[in-house]
Amino acid sequence: MLSITHTDGAARTGTLSLPRGDIRTPAFMPVGTAGTVKAMMPESVREAGADILLGNTYHLMLRPGAERVAKLGGLHKFMAWERPILTDSGGFQVMSLAKLRKLSEDGVRFRSHIDGSEHFLSPERAMEIQRLLGSDIQMVLDECPAFPATKADIETSLALTTRWAKRSKNAFGEQPGHLCFGIVQGGVFADLRRRSAEALIEIGFDGYAVGGLAVGEPQAAMFETLDAVVPHLPMDQPRYLMGVGKPDDIAGAVLRGIDMFDCVIPTRSGRNAQAFTRSGTVNLRNARHAEDAGPLDPECRCPACTRFSRAYLHHTVKANEIIAAMLLTWHNLTYYQDLMAGLRAAIAQGRLAAAAAEVAAAYARDEAVAPG
Repeated sequence: MLSITHTDGAARTGTLSLPRGDIRTPAFMPVGTAGTVKAMMPESVREAGADILLGNTYHLMLRPGAERVAKLGGLHKFMAWERPILTDSGGFQVMSLAKLRKLSEDGVRFRSHIDGSEHFLSPERAMEIQRLLGSDIQMVLDECPAFPATKADIETSLALTTRWAKRSKNAFGEQPGHLCFGIVQGGVFADLRRRSAEALIEIGFDGYAVGGLAVGEPQAAMFETLDAVVPHLPMDQPRYLMGVGKPDDIAGAVLRGIDMFDCVIPTRSGRNAQAFTRSGTVNLRNARHAEDAGPLDPECRCPACTRFSRAYLHHTVKANEIIAAMLLTWHNLTYYQDLMAGLRAAIAQGRLAAAAAEVAAAYARDEAVAPG
């Protein structure tokens, strides 16, 4: 479980120990949606510093199918990643991607965004899929209302999510060496978030996620929501903010006591010519980089920075070369892991507020896209 070694205000650093390996917290989990971190080899993801990956229940149930993955030895063997894997339950993807979604007390019936085939996902089936995949941390099925929504709609959704959480926990059963996390919902309404946290704690989980954020609300609203809910979560169990986010989002959430993060931003940005650096974002499409012989980030240890120039990266982006996506993704994942290492060190040294302020200042000045 979670062993906390240092605290700094609400923030803490430590280790979440699982049979497949230790996870240093606060931790960032690269997203391996369909059994792969896009444009990366598994060993390169580990070299960047990742202790754990995230896999996606919705995508893996559609293809290649959970039963097939199990037959082939489980997700770890299938994707050649032997360290821990967390799988989300698929609730968010059903809301955001699936077609003709029909919600009921039993679960959700939907059509695949890939081929239109019909599927049904219940709390029990979501947990069965994750068990078949063999994931180390399994998430309950939750209902994810779109933002914005009325308080009445959020309250109705929360009641269903809470009932589903209890069914998910029962379906998880006994799986030695594996963890089951509940998901706190409630929109941006502090009283509903507290109600959700209290109900989940009564059910009893191995960790607690905060879901339903990073869906369009302002950063200030996200931080206010964390301020309202995190103090109600157990001190000795991991806290996971789902789908977040940008470096300044992460730094601000760590300040508020969050231990785990995931987001597609570093990998998606890498495929779209955007790099995260200690000085803010850099867009490699911009003509200003065409003759820049310097490194992308002189403090970075990744191959994009130690072996190649900004000019070369700009050239490969403009030429639509596959290596551009590979190098920039590797860079972004390395930056994110170094960011987490820096935040862990800052907590241990009692200077997290200053470190988080530096990150926020750097990302207040994103580089605009210019012609060329």
